[in-house]
Amino acid sequence: MSFLKAEWNNLALINYEVNPEILQKYVPKGTEIDFWNGKCYVSFIGFLFENVRVLGMKIPFHSDFEEVNLRFYVRRLENGVWKRGAVFISEIVPKHAITLVANTFYNEHYRTLPMKHTLKVNENSREFTYQWKVNNNWNTIHVETNIDPVTIEPDSEAEFITEHYFGYTKINENATFEYQVTHPRWQQFEVIKNESVIDFEGVYGKEFAFIKDLKPTSVFLAIGSKITIEDKRKIQM
Repeated sequence: MSFLKAEWNNLALINYEVNPEILQKYVPKGTEIDFWNGKCYVSFIGFLFENVRVLGMKIPFHSDFEEVNLRFYVRRLENGVWKRGAVFISEIVPKHAITLVANTFYNEHYRTLPMKHTLKVNENSREFTYQWKVNNNWNTIHVETNIDPVTIEPDSEAEFITEHYFGYTKINENATFEYQVTHPRWQQFEVIKNESVIDFEGVYGKEFAFIKDLKPTSVFLAIGSKITIEDKRKIQM
């Protein structure tokens, strides 16, 4: 049985190219930074985490909520095969119990903040808004997209960003948690306007304040799907 079954829906992904040296201290043992066309990426993602079931059980008042996270991409060579995964620098949710479980059992970096979202379908476009409150200020991801979905093309940046099927968490300098994430290949809505306003220093500290001065390499909206998160395993070096 999967540890968790849920849906990840309407994922607004804002992607930045960064210097890989900034991320080295976050790289879990046994993995290395995964590059696309020589570029190192971090992604800032807002989405809906819905119909959550843990070990087959639906938890009252904790089955549907927003999440915003900051992540980057790694890979791990095992038995001659590269496993491609993500490492989460920060994950924000509105539910204290979610934060407690994720941080306790998966060594993740969740925090609980007030959050809200709106979804709007216009005649020729869609609008997706995710908000979270830090230091009495609301941060906002707001993107407007075309109305119709399109395929995520093979060998594209969007494919690189979305096709990572493992999560890796740094336990300490010698040990790593690995867990598998399963989902079908996603479609996307093409973003035609990005009006996001994020206080990167306020949310993530001085270390990531520089992102406010960067132009995103891409912004897109992955439609999402049902997902599973399998139980973790510890990789000891």
